[in-house]
Amino acid sequence: MGKTTGFLEYARQENPYRDEQARVRDFDDLHTAQSVEARRCQAARCMNCGVPFCQSDFGCPLHNLIPEWNDLIYQGQDREALMRLLRTAPFPEFTGRVCPALCEKACNLADDGVTNRDNELYLIETGFEKGWVQPRIPAVRTGKTVAVIGSGPSGLAAADLLNQMGHTVTVIERADRPGGLLMYGIPNMKLPKTVVERRVRLMEAEGISFLLNTEATPELVEAYDAAVFCGGARQARSLNVPGMEAEGVYFAVDYLTEATKGVLSGTAPAITAKGKNVIVVGGGDTGNDCVGTALRQGCASILQLEMMPCAPEKRASGNPWPQWPRTLRTDYGQLEAISAQGGDPRIYETTVKTILKDENGVLKALETVKLQKNAEGKLAPVPGTEQTLPCELLLIAAGFVGCDAQTLNAFSLNADARGRLLPEDQSHYLGGKLFSAGDMRTGQSLVVRALADGRAAAKEVQQFFEKKNTL
Repeated sequence: MGKTTGFLEYARQENPYRDEQARVRDFDDLHTAQSVEARRCQAARCMNCGVPFCQSDFGCPLHNLIPEWNDLIYQGQDREALMRLLRTAPFPEFTGRVCPALCEKACNLADDGVTNRDNELYLIETGFEKGWVQPRIPAVRTGKTVAVIGSGPSGLAAADLLNQMGHTVTVIERADRPGGLLMYGIPNMKLPKTVVERRVRLMEAEGISFLLNTEATPELVEAYDAAVFCGGARQARSLNVPGMEAEGVYFAVDYLTEATKGVLSGTAPAITAKGKNVIVVGGGDTGNDCVGTALRQGCASILQLEMMPCAPEKRASGNPWPQWPRTLRTDYGQLEAISAQGGDPRIYETTVKTILKDENGVLKALETVKLQKNAEGKLAPVPGTEQTLPCELLLIAAGFVGCDAQTLNAFSLNADARGRLLPEDQSHYLGGKLFSAGDMRTGQSLVVRALADGRAAAKEVQQFFEKKNTL
């Protein structure tokens, strides 16, 4: 364990944000690292719990050996701690930046949980800095070939483990760069693209091939012994309101993709918030990323509409520890908006009623309406609460409703009612030599869950090969 009295002696201290007014001027990393001494103190807070809920189903989906590597950090044995971390976590440099840290909320210290996310980020970055992270080239190849379709979190995780099993892996990606949402769905200040590219280069050195700008087809996949579909839940949820065709209305993922392309190329993005009144529909992580990105592009104003009421500041009685706390969170984008505009950009219990456009079909404003639950318990518009808000850029971050129809049609695959490639037996096996993983199988979820699901799919592919060899 860490220090016996560590949780009593040291207060929880997360990696601090850079100043709002400074960081909103660039797309550089949001946080600054703490000293090694501070990291040791934070790791010392981890207790020798009889039941470490951080590793339970309430906590880390990867079931990371958190108490073990926290103790090693405290003892100053960073290299050994990193080795323990890498036994279960394929890409700590990703989860150490974008994971919501389910483990911390499930910690026995409750709302004062150990800073596991910052600790794992410290370990992997120290490992890269000191040369401890080197290509792991399998000593023996099995002769089996696997196509992984999609290079997002689940695709990279599946490819990584399959390669370590000795199979020859090719990742097929339709975009111009690997990474999926890690590359284009999450902004650079939250997950620097140099970090994604560093991992991809390492995977290439380990023997994994990336086939970019390529659409997966049955003819292409036929040459492989197995194929794992990891294309994500790409079909965005739309707004069923008049005016959706107006110029200036975009899905969040398309906006964030173009923003990242602009950052990477050093050119103006194809879609920009500069000088515009921007409204984001959706209060989740993606909506917050849109707020932060629009501010960095120089928007005139930013608002964020949420259908649900404002969450409570403390846990409700029906939401006890170690469940994820359904409480009010003010994320980096909202903090930046508060600093820039003097007030929270979120407007609760509100939705879009009509999208208003000018005579040229260009977005000019939104008509919104308040919502409240009706007698049936469903959200319904409140008559007389309509309001017109100026808007030249509308970003829809209302979630996703399933996987891409293009891939389904190409391979004659049938999604379930929720748009998922989820077999009836809840496995990853679709039939023949095809498997599914990540959001494509489970529906929209977290990066860390996609990583865990990609690794689980890789293990099923291995079992598939073993069964064929036995027969």
